[in-house]
Formats: sequence, structure tokens, C-alpha cells
Amino acid sequence: MGHTRKLTLGATVAATVGALAAFGIAHAPSSSAAAACGTLFDDFTYSSRTDPALSQRGWRIRSEAGGPGVEGASWRADNVSFPTVDGQRVAQLTARTDGTAAGTSHAEFSQSNRRFREGTYLARIKFADVPASGRDGNHVNQTFYTISPLAAPMDPTYSEMDFSEYLPNGGWGVSGPINYQTTWYTYVPDPWYADNQQSQQARSIAGWHTVMATVAAGHVKYYIDGTLVGDHSGKVYPRQNMSIDFNQWFIDLTGRTPGGTSVWQESIDYVFHAKKQVLTPAQATSAINTYRASGTTHADTVVSSNDCTP
Repeated sequence: MGHTRKLTLGATVAATVGALAAFGIAHAPSSSAAAACGTLFDDFTYSSRTDPALSQRGWRIRSEAGGPGVEGASWRADNVSFPTVDGQRVAQLTARTDGTAAGTSHAEFSQSNRRFREGTYLARIKFADVPASGRDGNHVNQTFYTISPLAAPMDPTYSEMDFSEYLPNGGWGVSGPINYQTTWYTYVPDPWYADNQQSQQARSIAGWHTVMATVAAGHVKYYIDGTLVGDHSGKVYPRQNMSIDFNQWFIDLTGRTPGGTSVWQESIDYVFHAKKQVLTPAQATSAINTYRASGTTHADTVVSSNDCTP
């Protein structure tokens, strides 16, 4: 997720379950939940960041200081909101900067209970090439990823999968626009050392895109709009459970034209995860469409253990 890139249901549901069973991702009844792997779907139909359903459903909005990003910048809870964008209710992350650390704030939104590893992940995200307001040129990072804690430098069980780190204006010494997928083995914060595998696309992905990954049989495969853009394997394959995270932050304060405050926005239409299920892009999209057609805005039966049966 960028280290110094980082330091860190009734008749409606019954109908959805029946349709999803065709893809092998049926929801198990509570009596057999321990044996089933489960799925997560969230359409982000929340009233605001203070909606009690957010925490009840495992979502956490960050407000504590620290990395990644600009040293001395803040992570503001009110930088996460749930407006309607292009006709859909979304989770929206806002990052602001006036060119100073004190005037810079980031946003992070996560499913913090670490129970995610193998399976299929998909989110529909609106990326931006220009700020919603203010001067352009900021080295901003718009993300979707999973991550575990780093127990110590060179922790051999550390796991992280960056499904998308989009840098519209570049950063880390590279010009933009550029999008990264990175699968991590481990790292050392200071002096910086990274051990990972990476893919990249040196092109704009502004606007709405589906960002997907499948994690199975020793391979992490990354997709943008259904097209395979990376296949990572070997020692970087995740070794422990992770959280699901979205954030938007500034890499540094260089690049922008001085003056005023720049406001950047990243919007997430929905997120989907089928634990220990390898779906094609078409199957994953069909499962999501089934949820939405049935009026289901949230479903979560994902278990923490990994000895479950899909």
C-alpha cells in the first residue's frame, strides 16, 4: 500500500443465495457457518460516516496520525463520506493539501477484522486524474489493498496485496499517470528495504474501473476491467490473514503549483470478496449484479479461519 512508500437477510437474501449458488458461493446457514468460507458484499448505502451500521459491519475510519504519506499530515474521519456519485451511493475518500504538512489531510477506510487471504476480490472505483478543486500536480496515491501488520523488520509472515495504487501525477521519482499492483514478501522501514513483486500500467485509469484479484494455488492474479495485468507467485504469496483497505494520501508535497488548497476524491461503488473461491471477472460481476438486483446492499458471511470449505 505504498510504504515509503507505508508504515501501518429474509426473502431478498434467499433469492440472492440461490443465484450465487450457481457460482459455488452460496451462503451457508448459521448452523454450518464454521464449515463455509462465505462472501462479503457492501454497496456502501450508509447515511454518513457516523452511521452505526458501519462499525457494526466491521468498517473502521482512520483518525490516528502516522504513515504513510506526508510526515505531520493528519488522517481525518470527516474525509470519509457517503454521497451519491453518478447515480450511485458510494464510499468517498477525500485528501486535501495547501502545500504544508499542517494543511494536509488523508483518508482511510478499512474492513479491519483480519480474515481475508485467498479467494476473489473486486471493487468498482472511480479514480481521478485532476483534483475536484484547486491546483493540480500533487503526488497523490489512490488505493485498494489488503494488509497485515509488520511484526518486525523483515518479518517473513508479513502479507500485503496492493490491487491498485494509482498515481495520476506520479511519485517516488516516476512520472505519471501510472498504476501499480504489488505483492509483498516483507520490508524494512529504516533504512528502507523492500522485497516484493510488482506490475504496472503507465497510462491513465481516470473514471470508473473494476479492480479485481484472485488469490489461489500460489498465484495472485490482478485484473483491471476484466483484463489480466499481473500474475505474482513464489514467496510473495500471502502467508497470513489481512484486512481490506482503501485510502488516499499524498506521497510528498512536491509537484503542485503553489497556492490555495487542492482537494482530491476517490469513490468506491462497492466491494466484493468470495473467500477461497476463484471466479472469472464475468462470474464475479454476475454475483454482484445478483445482489444489487435483489436489493441486497450488504451481506457478510466470511469466516476468520482458513480451513473452511467453499
